[in-house]
Amino acid sequence: PRHKCGNQKSCPQNYFAFKIISGAANVVGPSICLEDLVLMSSVKNNIGRGLNIALVNGTTGKLLKTDAFDMYSG
Repeated sequence: PRHKCGNQKSCPQNYFAFKIISGAANVVGPSICLEDLVLMSSVKNNIGRGLNIALVNGTTGKLLKTDAFDMYSG
């Protein structure tokens, strides 16, 4: 059976399914998935070098904001 965000198991009821994948140098970018919806990825062109963050409403799961913070250049 297929589970949300490609996880190996289903999440319990009243929990959000999520998957965060770190990038690999400058070859593969990171991605963030929540409830089978990709929030950030190189395909969506909303990731950057450094720390990538998706701010999500903890009650509804609605995406509020995404941003990337370049920790290398300061």
